[in-house]
Amino acid sequence: MESLFTTLFLVVCISCLLLFSAWRRMSGNGKLPPGPVAFPILGNALQLNMRNLPKSILELSAKYGPVFTVYIGSERVVVLCGYEAVKEALVDRGDEFSTVLITSACGRWKQLRRFALSTLRNFGMGKKSIEKRIQEEACFLVERLRNTHEQPFDPTLFLTHTVSKVICSIVFGNRFDYEDKKFLSLMNLTEENKDLVRSVLGQFYNFFPTLLNYIPGPHQMVIKNFLELSRFFLDKVKMHKESLDPNCPRDFIDAFLIKMEQVGKIQLNPEQVGMTH
Repeated sequence: MESLFTTLFLVVCISCLLLFSAWRRMSGNGKLPPGPVAFPILGNALQLNMRNLPKSILELSAKYGPVFTVYIGSERVVVLCGYEAVKEALVDRGDEFSTVLITSACGRWKQLRRFALSTLRNFGMGKKSIEKRIQEEACFLVERLRNTHEQPFDPTLFLTHTVSKVICSIVFGNRFDYEDKKFLSLMNLTEENKDLVRSVLGQFYNFFPTLLNYIPGPHQMVIKNFLELSRFFLDKVKMHKESLDPNCPRDFIDAFLIKMEQVGKIQLNPEQVGMTH
């Protein structure tokens, strides 16, 4: 009897501590945008439709405005809903919000963001010089459409591949063929992860990642797919490292490797890059 009482007492104490910890994290300090009342630990999970999260967000936006606060579990999230709100945060006031979007020591993320934007512009992103790449890929797309022989088809996959290949040509320095096995594998992994994240279990994983890490299910495939994607990118980095010419960057990866050598932050060699295999 005494052992049972001790166990119950410990369970109650631990529960109270968890609730108190969650309440402290959710109460916070400072002025926050309005939002629905959140429950300890659960946050706003009960007010959100996990099968149609975008609809729930739009309904909350209609009630609380384009900027509002929700809690994913005990994590506070400020939601920007609508073109104008997102544009103001990311474009009009991008520098101010960059430190809010991703916390980074010593402004490392801001440096990476600045480098990425300037490098992509150098390779034609947002400029007329990229028009040639787009026109070339458009010709391949037209040919692929002709090969459907006037039969009904869903163009979504074709258009996704076309846009992705333009991006890949800038990042990797070469154009992938529509039937390239590595390219198709990359696209399949990306699409599968997108579907998994949108699933009910995927949405719950956002709320309770620590708990669901130990529960089997399709959401575990997300981590496996990300590892496969990492291997693909690391292979590309390894190949670029072996043939790198610091005076003539061919693509985004080359530019990044050259920048790392210049600042002396990271020294990569092919053996280190291939360590994940």
